[in-house]
This record gives sequence, structure tokens and C-alpha cells, in this order.
Amino acid sequence: MKRHYFGTDGVRGPYGTPMMNEELAWRLGVAAARFAQTQSGLYLPQVMIGCDTRGTGPALRKALAAGLASAGLKPVSLGIVPTPIVSLLTRQVGAALGAVITASHNPASDNGIKFFGVGGIKLTDEAELQIEQLMPPAHEAGAFFLRALAPAEEIISLYPEPLKDYLALTTALLPPGSLKNWSVVLDTANGAAAVTSRTALAALGASLTLIGHLPDGQNINAGVGSQHPERMSAAVRAVGARLGIAHDGDADRCVLCDEHGEVLDGDELLTILAVHALKQNQLVEKILVITVQSNLGVDAAVAAAGGRTCRTAVGDRYVIESMRAAGAQLGGESSGHVICADISPTGDGLVAALKVIGIMQATGRTLSELRQVLVKFPQRSRALTVQEKLPLESLPGLSAVIGAVTAELGATGRVLVRYSGTEPKLRLLVEGPTDAVVAACLDRLTVAAHAELVVI
Repeated sequence: MKRHYFGTDGVRGPYGTPMMNEELAWRLGVAAARFAQTQSGLYLPQVMIGCDTRGTGPALRKALAAGLASAGLKPVSLGIVPTPIVSLLTRQVGAALGAVITASHNPASDNGIKFFGVGGIKLTDEAELQIEQLMPPAHEAGAFFLRALAPAEEIISLYPEPLKDYLALTTALLPPGSLKNWSVVLDTANGAAAVTSRTALAALGASLTLIGHLPDGQNINAGVGSQHPERMSAAVRAVGARLGIAHDGDADRCVLCDEHGEVLDGDELLTILAVHALKQNQLVEKILVITVQSNLGVDAAVAAAGGRTCRTAVGDRYVIESMRAAGAQLGGESSGHVICADISPTGDGLVAALKVIGIMQATGRTLSELRQVLVKFPQRSRALTVQEKLPLESLPGLSAVIGAVTAELGATGRVLVRYSGTEPKLRLLVEGPTDAVVAACLDRLTVAAHAELVVI
């Protein structure tokens, strides 16, 4: 059965629309509490709630907390924190649920809610479908919602020092003072990591040039962060930094740039981490879990180092599910989600950056040298904003071009066409033997998509 509200990473949409508003947040809170009460095991009837820096976060938190409380759980506010802190504290406290009010890398006009289950693990598709089925009907929710919302602030407790344990955990990944004399550019996207990443890196001795560090409720991801790394790159070149680090709005992902200002995506970070671990005989099960979006060069590099890759659907929770099934401890996405399961059960942009810096220190190599371990196959991608996500199987013209291009590329490449799970976009990806072939194939797919979809 198809989910109506949940996408690849929680429920997300423009604030004030049917896809994200206070009444929906309340209904999700009621349903999530009902779901938690169906789960077996020992846990506290608490929900750890964190927000990113969007101005709409407090109102949604109040509504979500009211729903959770009305169905028997105790909401605990962590304030503005990165997503990995919610996961960490959910596991550490033994809470029934964790919830993050965030739209991740989306603009400030959007917001969303995603949940963690017992142990700080993201919920499965089946669990999210259960929550949807437990939601109070919209036509019955109004009066209950308004009555529950009035005393909501009184039922939210505050968690003391929510950053403390996370900062201790992350700064322990490198020796004390090991970043002394390191110049680092840090872009926190005017988001949830504006305090945490700066504090951790400064505590390790880094000299920081800050970008996107002054959130005002409206500027999250606005021309900064992992979706817009150009300012980070320019700053690295301007100040002669060793590297740049950029997060998204809720800081569960990062991209880096080397000392020349050249950006490294998640595929490069994952390959650096996996190959180094393989050389040290420390990659658990010798497996790196990646998604269908990752470049074929990742598979080749990991295989050459004696390991293997396992591919999943796009979405970091699918990566996490596959990692747990395979007993793997490293996985992620080309977008910059990196999961180091020995540290955190979810993606963590700061942990990923510190892990890569640790390899730079251990090997004495620059980031531009380390990135050479991955030789990417020629790849191009394109995102088309569409008016409606019509089923791909209902588009015969596009389906025919996908089939033709796939046949032409054969073993020398691949085609991936999918809808975004968090935005109204059709994503096209082509890999092939040369950049010219890839570009031509991508253009053919684009023309076919325009012929059958309303592209905005």
C-alpha cells in the first residue's frame, strides 16, 4: 500500500499547505504515539524533539507535542539541534521515539517532520504506513486539535544540555588539539549545526572561516550549505584553507572541498573512508553500502581494495536498513549522507568530516591526493520540476527512450530515472563511456520527459 504523506525522509512540504501545517503535525503526533504503544520492548514513554532553524519550527513543535501528549507520550524538547543529536539522545535515553522538525536541504518556506524509533533508528516504510493508518481523520481532527493545542507549552519538558554528550562524542574522534594550525572553512547553511560544528572544530584547535553561521529563521539553505558549495570553495581558495566543510539545514549530511577549492561529494567521501578502512582491515564485513545513485566508479575502487558494495534505493534510511541486514558499519549516499554506524545510527555531517580529517592526519596526505582513489565514470544528472508526478509506467514515450538508451549503453553505463521523494522533481541520471555520450543521452531523456510531463 502506498504512503500518502511520508516520502524518502519523513513528511515534508511547503508550510501552510495541506502537506505541512499545525493540524497535520498534531495528527502525526497522535498517530506516532499510537504506533509507539504497539511496539514491544522496554523504553521510556518519551519523545525527543529537535528542530532546525526555520521560523515555522516552534509552531509545528507545539502542535506535534500536543498530539503526542494527547495519546500518552511525554514530549521533550531539545531545542535547535542537528538531526544526529535527536537520534543519539533517543538511543541514549531509551525513548520511545525521536522526532525532528526539519525540511533538511529544502528552502525555508518548507518544513517537515521525521521520526526515529527505539534505538534512534529511522522508521521503515512499513512503520510509516502504520502511522498514516493510525492518524485521526482530517475531518474529525479540528476541534480536538484546537483544544489540545492551548496547553501544549505546559506539557513540553526541556532536556538539560542537549549538546553536551554529542560534542564530547565528536571531539573524541580526533586527538586533543590535533587541528591546531589547521585553517578550515565551515558552512553550516544557517541551519542546525551553526553552533555544534563550530564548537567541535574550534575545541580541536581549528582556525575557522565561517559561512552560513547566522540563522534568522528565514535564511536556512539560502545560497549556502551543501546544496550551494560555491561560497565554501571560494573561501577556501581565498584564505588558503586545508579544506572546507558544508552541511545541509539539519546537518545530517556534508560535502567537503579540498585545498584547491574543488568539491568532493558523498561518493568521494565514502570511497576514501572505505578504501582506507579496507587497507587497515577495519571495514566490517568488507562491505560499503551505497544507493543506486552512486557512481559506478565507487564499486570499482572498493573492489580493487578487496571489498564489495551493496546498493539500495535512494534514501539514507534504506542504506541504514541494508547496513543492519548485512552487518556493515559504513554506508551512505552521493548527496553527502554518510553513516558511520560505530558512532551514530544515522547520517552525521560532522562525524563524516572528522573521519575524513582523521585519514588526512593518519596518512599525511591532502584531500586532493586522497580523492584520487575514486575515478568516476562519466556521469550527468538533471532535475526537472514537474507539476504532477505521473507514474513513469504511464509515460510510454519516456519509457521507450529509457529502454533505448539503456540498451545502447549496455555494460558501459546505466540510466536512472526516478521522482524525488521530498520535492516535486523528476531526477534523471546517465553514466556512460564518454561525457559526450552521456550528455546526448541525458538530452534525449529530457526531451522525452518534457513531451509527456508538465515541466515548470
